[in-house]
Parts: sequence; structure tokens; C-alpha cells
Amino acid sequence: MKITLILPAIGKKPGQKYIGTWKMEPLTIAVLKALTPAEVETEFFDDRIELIDYETNTDLVCITTETYTAKRAYRIAKVFRERGIPVVMGGYHATLCPQETLEYCDSVIAGNAENVWGKMLADFQNGCLQRLYQGGIGEYDIHPDKSIFHGKRYLPVSLVETGRGCCHSCDFCSISKFYCSKYYCRDHELIVDDIKASKYKYTFLVDDNLVANRANAMGIFDAVEPLHIKWAGQGTLSMAKDEELLKAMKRSGCEIILIGFESLNEANLNQMNKSFNYALGERDELVKRIHDAGIGIYATFVFGYDNDDERTVNDALEFAKKHNFYTAAFNHLLPFPGTPLYNRLKQDNRLIYDKWWLADGYNYGELAFHPKLISAERLSSLCRDARKEFSAPGTVWNRGMASLGRTSPLLWWLFWSMNLRIGGEVDQKMNVPIGENLDEYPK
Repeated sequence: MKITLILPAIGKKPGQKYIGTWKMEPLTIAVLKALTPAEVETEFFDDRIELIDYETNTDLVCITTETYTAKRAYRIAKVFRERGIPVVMGGYHATLCPQETLEYCDSVIAGNAENVWGKMLADFQNGCLQRLYQGGIGEYDIHPDKSIFHGKRYLPVSLVETGRGCCHSCDFCSISKFYCSKYYCRDHELIVDDIKASKYKYTFLVDDNLVANRANAMGIFDAVEPLHIKWAGQGTLSMAKDEELLKAMKRSGCEIILIGFESLNEANLNQMNKSFNYALGERDELVKRIHDAGIGIYATFVFGYDNDDERTVNDALEFAKKHNFYTAAFNHLLPFPGTPLYNRLKQDNRLIYDKWWLADGYNYGELAFHPKLISAERLSSLCRDARKEFSAPGTVWNRGMASLGRTSPLLWWLFWSMNLRIGGEVDQKMNVPIGENLDEYPK
């Protein structure tokens, strides 16, 4: 038996095979490989960096999909099903929209696959594949098998999962919806073993909120410290209130932390159910504490809430430039299905597309709803302009000089190789059609 694993891209511009931006190893695929019995042959196509062989000789196709990649995933599935090859789908979107997904495939795995993957494969071999498998959302006790990435060119960073979910309930977040606002810790021995098995010098600790559970976080830092690695992760601004936590993070090798500031506007933070971001105190002081600890910040902002206009976008840009963040993302809001945000916008008749992820004519970088104080087109343009200005040569130079004193030499060189490319990637990604023309596929 042979199965083909596929990770779809968001979409592709006409005449282009793929968009050559930074790509990390897709950890989900390595987990599925580890769950697959040794006697089952596997192959993997990463649609983001290579062409899919639609004529491959295989028995079963398994596609993991997010909302952004759903349309392309469905089109990929159609080609294989027309050849008589069954298709199984899973991932965040399949979990949040199982009935929709079932319209385009033979079976759906909802939730995490660890406790149902083996049964699904056995059912398929026995000719009794079920339409829906309900997976779990908690812990797992396996090591991802990254041998499936052999020969593929990814960013030289090892992804290691430390936990799943988040204790917060931000109304735009599909992760919060998926995990019901709960946080699930992973066993520290598994984390250490995965790091030791890595061939790379730099590690990204995959966790939606690494500091969600303080005791668990301190345990991870203590376990990782003897390994002498350099790592990045995701957390919240709250960590800056805890000096002991910051010191432990730095001792364990933390170089960069991604923080979702989301907005500097108090009313917007209230609306997105993230009021804790301003209740923590003065942002400038908290940012300074993190930088003084020798940790760089990847800051993210999101625009489209009811108090957003040109001023709030500019305020975020100036705040990011003032603090010379390692890097920053200026994103427009996207209403993901199943989230309170999506339901509210739908009820208020503000959605431009009921299902933007399937809409013909919807492109990456566009808004899928009508903001209150500004047009959708103008806000999209402002987000693009903020990214471009933050990656302008003068701004990059200032941020690079500030980063010199905060991060290790390895991360400082990575700063230049990453940030000098971002400006070009902004334009490369803009207006990529979600899915793409069927002309790419074999007739």
C-alpha cells in the first residue's frame, strides 16, 4: 500500500510554479509519517515549493488543509478522485467545516489525527473507510519522522512542538476555537529528544502561547538550557511582567519571541476580547524589559476592527519603528469560519463573500468584509504600505543596528538575510488568487 501526503499552497499566480518565499518544515506531515506503519509506503508533495505529480502511482491521497488553502486543496482532491483515487482530508479547516470538506473528499479527520490515523489506514485497507473520523485535541507521545523531508529545501530551522492551544479567547482566532480555549502541555522529555535529534542549530518552539502555563514554561526552559541551543517561540506581552521568567527564557537560549500586539487601540482590544494586552500596563516599558533581557521581538498587528482607520495603522507602524523590532507583520483581519468574529460579521451583513476561501476572484491580501471606518480596498493598501515601509532600507538599517546588541551573531546575520527580502516578498504575495486556474492540472 502507498499513500501520498500533500500540503497545499495558498495559490499561485498564472505562469508561476510557486512563490519563492521562506518556508519551514511542515511539522504536521512529519507527525503523520511517524504515525504511519513502516510497511506502508509514503511520499510527500509540498505544493508551496514543488509541483505535484498528479500521475503518481498511489492508493490513497491525504491532504492537510487550512482555510487559506481549502480551495486549492479541493481542486487537488478533484484531480485524484477523477482518477479513482480516494482522498482523506484533515487539518484546522476540515475540523471547523467538516460538512463542507466532505463535499470534496471521501473521508475527513476532524481534530488531531494521533488517535485515529492508524484506524483510518486499517479501515481503508479493509475496504470500509468511514466518512468522518473524530480525532482528539490533546497530547501526543510520538516523535515526528522528518525523514519524509529528505531532498526538500526548507529554512534551516527545526520545528519542535511544546504545546497546543491557548487559554485566551480572542474572537478572531481559529486556534482558540479549535482547542476550546484550552492549553495542552507536551511532555518535556519528548521536547528534549526532538531537539537533540535536530540537524539544525536553530529551533522554533511551536506553541501558540509558550507562556500560557508558567510552571510548564519554566520546566521547559530548565530542560532546554543544558542543550545550548538558540530558539524562537510565541508568547504574550505578559511575560515582560515576570523578570524571573524572562531570565529563564534567555538562559535557555531564547533569541526571538513572537508577540501579538494586534492593536494599540483600547476599544479594538476590547472588541477582540484581548483587553489583557492593555491591562498589563505601559507597552513601551514592557517592550523595553524584553529587549533589555536580550530577546528580540517579532511583533504582529491586525487591522479591521471597528475603530481602525488610517491613523491606527500609522500608529502601529510608528510604534514598531520606534522600538526597532526584529521584524513585524501588519495584517488585515480575516474572518475564519466558526469564530465569533465570523459570526458577528455575517449577522451584521458585512461579509463581502459568505465563504471567502471558496470565492472566485478573491485574492491574497484582500479583505473579505467591510470595515466600519474605511473601505476594504483602502485598508488592504494601508497594510501593504506599512509592510513596505517597515522593510525599507533605512528602517531595516536602524533595526539591524538595534538588533546587534540584543541577539546572537547567528541571529544578527539571519536578520539581514530575512529582512532584506521581505519588501520584495510583500509584492510577490499580494493578489495571489486563492486556489488557481485549472489550466495547471492535467486534462
